[in-house]
Amino acid sequence: MRHLVAVIFVSLGLVCLATGAHVYARNPSSAHVPAAMVVQAAMLAPASTLAPVFVLAPAGPSRIVVDAGGKGDFRTIQDALNSLSDQSPTPRLIYVRKGVYNEKIFLEKSNIILQGEDREHTILTFSLARDAWRCDHPDDWGVATLNLRGSDITLENLTIVNSYGFDNTSDKTISCAADSATHEKKISPFGHQMALRSFQTTRLKVLHCTLRAFGGDTVSPWNVAAGLFYFKDCRMEGGVDFYCPRGWAYAEGCTFVALNGPACIWHDGSVDPDSKTVLKDCSFSGYNGFKLGRYHREAQFYLIHCSFADNMADQDIYLVPTATPIHWGRRIYYYDCHKKGKEYKWYANNLDQAPGAPAPEKIDPAWVFKEKWNPLK
Repeated sequence: MRHLVAVIFVSLGLVCLATGAHVYARNPSSAHVPAAMVVQAAMLAPASTLAPVFVLAPAGPSRIVVDAGGKGDFRTIQDALNSLSDQSPTPRLIYVRKGVYNEKIFLEKSNIILQGEDREHTILTFSLARDAWRCDHPDDWGVATLNLRGSDITLENLTIVNSYGFDNTSDKTISCAADSATHEKKISPFGHQMALRSFQTTRLKVLHCTLRAFGGDTVSPWNVAAGLFYFKDCRMEGGVDFYCPRGWAYAEGCTFVALNGPACIWHDGSVDPDSKTVLKDCSFSGYNGFKLGRYHREAQFYLIHCSFADNMADQDIYLVPTATPIHWGRRIYYYDCHKKGKEYKWYANNLDQAPGAPAPEKIDPAWVFKEKWNPLK
């Protein structure tokens, strides 16, 4: 916990607590006394009657230290989370020291900052295929390395990995209670493997993090009706749709690396026509012929000042036909995007065709989230 040094002067039956910025005063035997009166009394009192006492006063968010080696408050992130109340009017900081934390994390509490000591060396990892999980569970709660239900959460300086596809390089068949026909399921290293999966979460910030999986849906911030998600300076890797927000999402300065699969990015904005995914100053690279993105439902994409590797396929973000109708039309907008080598025509500037024809400099978190949230505060 962070502290400020404070000085207590005991004089004339009063207690005066002075920090660098404030003075607090109280008569120990009665009600609070105006601080100015205590300061004046202390100044007028003989020096011999003043007894300074140095104490520590808390300042800023409370801090819990996690250290896998046992030199912190807890050895595991989950134990640190379990020690906190469900709600708090102010943020609670969990500081995670460098190390490899082999644990599945359930974050159901709000107003949490999960901050790593070092992005490259503070690693949260778990190995799990979604198809395997759903054989024995009715829903996705628990399918990811980091499972989120709380809101007002900040993740910072972390590497979050679902290692299933890296650990298992070939198909395997497992018993599966959910399969009513064969009671078996073939699990592929290319299937869905979530490093992050959110549920009712909103107002999520992910800063300076690496999120990795070999399969699809690596980063799944899902709350199509009310999800507000902000990513900055992150690296995301995976297979099909490895960045797939539902709701409102803004990513800036992020790096996307396609390891396999038919698309990097995906969006679901099927509840509110205003919902959108914005990618600004982001870069894309991957295997030879990787494709940028796709959608199955109502979606709205904005790519501003983005760069593409020279081996990206000549394929615009595309609609995958399904039985679900698209009522709001194709809403995919680009501005000042470029590719190494030969440029493609499909990402030519068309921001003037977007609703309201926004100027590129106006497209920022405030424009995306409006009065609902300001992640930069």
